[in-house]
Amino acid sequence: MRVLVTGGAGFIGANFVLRTLDTRPGVQVTVLDKFTYAANPATLEPVADRVRVVRGDIADAAVVDPLVAESDLVVNFAAESHNDNSLRDPSSFVQTNLVGTYTLLESVRRYGARLHHVSTDEVYGDLDLDDPTRFTERTAYNPSSPYSSTKAGSDLLVRAWGRSFGITATISNCSNNYGPYQHVEKFIPRQITNVLSGIRPKLYGDGRNVRDWIHVDDHNDAVWAVVDRGEPGETYLIGADGEVDNRTVVESILEAFGRPRDEFDFVTDRAGHDRRYAIDSTRLRTELGWTPHYTDFASGLAATIDWYRTHSDWWAPAKDGVEASYAKTQTVLDREGI
Repeated sequence: MRVLVTGGAGFIGANFVLRTLDTRPGVQVTVLDKFTYAANPATLEPVADRVRVVRGDIADAAVVDPLVAESDLVVNFAAESHNDNSLRDPSSFVQTNLVGTYTLLESVRRYGARLHHVSTDEVYGDLDLDDPTRFTERTAYNPSSPYSSTKAGSDLLVRAWGRSFGITATISNCSNNYGPYQHVEKFIPRQITNVLSGIRPKLYGDGRNVRDWIHVDDHNDAVWAVVDRGEPGETYLIGADGEVDNRTVVESILEAFGRPRDEFDFVTDRAGHDRRYAIDSTRLRTELGWTPHYTDFASGLAATIDWYRTHSDWWAPAKDGVEASYAKTQTVLDREGI
């Protein structure tokens, strides 16, 4: 099988490439990545002799077309994905997530490749903390940010191209990922590398926002389950029953380092900050037979902390710039007021 992985040098995409090469030796992988700040060429260095890497934009048909033409399967991880950045400048999110997906769809339509489109649970908006329900494949879209709204739009484009033009495509919407090779601007690696750098971890607002965490390897195994056994035209939700509030995550990280659980700062909340995400992955589990390896968030978090401890050469070059950027927008709040 010849697989084109778009966004294959980013966090989830690169882990998909590494895991695919490790578990599926018959697969030939080509990576297409724009190599923005969020992609790190060092991630793919261990498999440089086994993967073809092309630097390019999924919104550029001249780059996309020849790669799709020689592929059996396209797995689309390419996306602008950081909420804070989408609030500062939404334009790149529109260009990559909407125009890029359209360009990819037209190429898939021309050459008849199979497409799997990777999306997010954030397209569904958020849930109240005391709401017993979780997102399912039937939940209506209700995005809150430029990021999630452009991802929602990309999902709808994939659905429309399947119905209108008959392309063979599936979609997955996944909960929050964590694990190795995640950029230090993201919540869990930021807090881990803060502690490693002697910086106090930071929590938006009251820290009670809940995310449904899944290890990146479990996510990527689920993607392959959808590719192998999923029905064309269908959407599958991927989650590992990992609901944890942000404060507990930070306290757990501090505890793992032997630090006091309250050694962190509250900072001004993000605009439009979603309160709770929760995935019901029943369909994926019952119809496709997928189950997560990391059923215990604590064990997955411990493995992730160990990775960042031993890979400072990978994350340290970006750390100062990320913290300087956050310092411009975040104000430390009075702890007694929370």
